[in-house]
Amino acid sequence: MNDMTKNLILWLIIAAVLFSVFQGFQQPAQSESMSYSEFVTAVEQDRVREVTIQETDIRGVMADSSSFKTKMPSVPDTNLMGDLRHHDVKITALAPEKPGLLYQLLIASFPILIIIAVFLFFMRQMQGGAGGGGRGGPMSFGKSKARLLGEDQIKTTFADVAGVDEAKEEVQELVEYLRDPTKFQRLGGRIPRGVLMAGAPGTGKTLLAKAIAGEAKVPFFSISGSDFVEMFVGVGASRVRDMFEQAKKQAPCIIFIDEIDAVGRHRGGGHGGGNDEREQTLNQLLVEMDGFEGSEGVIVIAATNRPDVLDKALLRPGRFDRQVVVGLPDIRGREQVLKVHMRKVPISESVEASVIARGTPGFSGADLANLVNEAALFAARANKRLVTMEEFEKARDKIMMGAERRSMVMSEKEKENTAYHEAGHAIIGRLVPEHDPIHKVTIIPRGRALGVTQFLPEADKYSMSRRSIESSICTLFGGRIAEQMTLGDDGITTGASNDIERATELSRNMVTKWGLSQKLGPLHYGEDEGMMPGSGQINYSGETSKLIDQEVRQIIDGCYKRAEQLLHDNRDILEAMKDALMEYETIDAEQVDDLMARRKVRPPRDWHDGDFNGHVGGGGVSDKADDSPKEGKAGPIGGPAEDH
Repeated sequence: MNDMTKNLILWLIIAAVLFSVFQGFQQPAQSESMSYSEFVTAVEQDRVREVTIQETDIRGVMADSSSFKTKMPSVPDTNLMGDLRHHDVKITALAPEKPGLLYQLLIASFPILIIIAVFLFFMRQMQGGAGGGGRGGPMSFGKSKARLLGEDQIKTTFADVAGVDEAKEEVQELVEYLRDPTKFQRLGGRIPRGVLMAGAPGTGKTLLAKAIAGEAKVPFFSISGSDFVEMFVGVGASRVRDMFEQAKKQAPCIIFIDEIDAVGRHRGGGHGGGNDEREQTLNQLLVEMDGFEGSEGVIVIAATNRPDVLDKALLRPGRFDRQVVVGLPDIRGREQVLKVHMRKVPISESVEASVIARGTPGFSGADLANLVNEAALFAARANKRLVTMEEFEKARDKIMMGAERRSMVMSEKEKENTAYHEAGHAIIGRLVPEHDPIHKVTIIPRGRALGVTQFLPEADKYSMSRRSIESSICTLFGGRIAEQMTLGDDGITTGASNDIERATELSRNMVTKWGLSQKLGPLHYGEDEGMMPGSGQINYSGETSKLIDQEVRQIIDGCYKRAEQLLHDNRDILEAMKDALMEYETIDAEQVDDLMARRKVRPPRDWHDGDFNGHVGGGGVSDKADDSPKEGKAGPIGGPAEDH
């Protein structure tokens, strides 16, 4: 039954109902209504000429030709007929009124119509809505959940994507192909059928895919890898087939699969019955990508944060035969990203994107967008018309360290201990070689730390030398050593727990991963590849494990003694920096320079006087989860932890 027939039947039913309703409410000519007692009195006075009786209704004509109507009481009046005949009233009796044939048919068929309507409703729901292409019904399991955006709905272009110039160059030819496929086909060229975008979260993989569709002016199908897999076996494969069928009808177009690792992981490594469904979905995806020709103009773009877990069959030529790395932006890329997002907010002339970019190493595009938004929120709270450098400084500090907790009540002894701790970090960081310069030291509680020491990297770092790693370890122990010198061995607090953890992690990575141990040499000592993370399976002997522990301990002890000697030699600076922190709570790089030169500390900078020298940024030792020395979002060296 097509839609036209369904609509015709629906309108016929509506017309029948309306006709019956109007017929039922049709009223005769208006008559004067009177009470039953008045009617009896009129009969007795010979003022009634004729009456018509139908059930309990009495209508009639008076002697003066006027009409009337009344109702019989529920208790029968046995004298009424005799009185009417006695006074020569013409009596007409009518049979009870019966509804019309159409009305009777409607009433009789109403239950059947209700059942049919309910049946049609559930059928449409099971088919997923009108045309069977909707979502949400039980029978829509096998339908693709991909969201289709038309060419006029996508406003994103390459101008909205910044900081990933190499990635944009890689995908530029996709746009040219979608605009003019014959340009490549004339020379026998074949555009890649699939493009895999790999990169850290927030680097702009989805944005870049939308920009390709926006530049090419083609339809854009968007779906997540998790949307393919359900608890029912075969649903994912059905959705893959349906998605490609829809895409072929819209060709040339782009299919974008976000988080493809949810369905494209290595086959044979799963656990439980759900693995069968995931593998069937992956198999169907492999077949579909290998089944349609490139000339059809359907290009599949996928994004993932973990390309290492994808099945090899998915990455072979003919499927995802091009991999585009969308990495974290460098300092120039961060400047471009900031300029893109700054177009959306009113910015003061004093704001320099290059300065902010220098102070945000390791920030992704999403992080920078959040930075601009937080700065705008700070300006709005202060009722400012423009966003200034002061708001960007506050926003960066909030993102990297957490919001200030000025309402937190700390005793003078606790504040003094925190000041010693942060001063220890700052002094060691200034004295050891190849360490990032200090940007700010504060004893204002932020996040879960009671104080923070920030370092400003001079440039983006992609690797670290042994000397710089050892300097970082020394700086991490500076806070604990300062507590030991001022409070004694029994006065050391638990505030250095995170510093110790990070220092131990760095020293162990030096020995087991980075080959920086003279005794163990350039070998990798870690878990066997292919083992589950944290399974405890190692590829070295117990004797080697003991040697690793000795090397780690030797590095830690050497750095600890080195930092301890530096603080002993500069005890006067430690006391002076503690006093400055107790007075100002926060000191910047210029004030630290005064203290290190044993000069009088200058007052803090006044933002409102426009005194900004470009020191915006975080820094410190990288605390990345993958333990690599590559560039990551820089983080401050924390002070005493609040949660002892």
